[in-house]
Amino acid sequence: MSRAFDRAELEAALRRIGEERYHDKHPFHVLMHEGRLTQGQLQAWVLNRFYYQKSIPLKDASLIARADDIDLRRAWISRVIDHDGTRPGDGGIERWLVLAEGVGLDRSYVASCEGVLPATRFACEAYVRFVREKTLVEAVASSLTELFAPDLHKTRIDALLAHYPFASEPTLAYFRTRLVEAPKDVAFGLDYVLSHAMTREQQELCLAALCFKTDVLWAQLDALHHAYVSPGLIPPGAFQPEQRR
Repeated sequence: MSRAFDRAELEAALRRIGEERYHDKHPFHVLMHEGRLTQGQLQAWVLNRFYYQKSIPLKDASLIARADDIDLRRAWISRVIDHDGTRPGDGGIERWLVLAEGVGLDRSYVASCEGVLPATRFACEAYVRFVREKTLVEAVASSLTELFAPDLHKTRIDALLAHYPFASEPTLAYFRTRLVEAPKDVAFGLDYVLSHAMTREQQELCLAALCFKTDVLWAQLDALHHAYVSPGLIPPGAFQPEQRR
């Protein structure tokens, strides 16, 4: 095994993964940002992405439950609160349901996850399982796609406002809020990985964890593109745009 990276080298290696593999480059996102998705295709994205959003506090709670490090628990619990809120009508999951209503979906249908693609379920459940089973430093490293999320959120906000009539401050509140929350989260997560991945073996595992997370995100968009763009093969039981408005 080669020598361990220093902090700057490890951070650069983590950032290269985002430059090469982050899902902002996926054709489905390109279509979205160019204003070329239909309402049904947008609905499918919002519906399936909700399953990912609801999975995030599950994986975060499982990480907290395994952490002996009180500083890690104190820092990480804010992620659960950010998504779940502190009362009904609050939090990121609620803001995503407001977005769902904005694109013409029924809130209760989205919350039920009834029409979610099988591949979305498999990808999200694999992510939750990864965080439950891997070492804490690998679990934290898998969250570092947040390094690249603010730029995507900014692009998405501008594109949705420019191209889609549903876009407004209330419907896009989830993304606006994440512009504030994500940098705070990633500052802690990045420092944790740089401070705790001391050997080259640990560092390679962290790099692999971040690659895995980019695969999770990419696979969800692959499934959406296959079902709702080309070739348009929607699995049995999945959301049918013409049947749900």
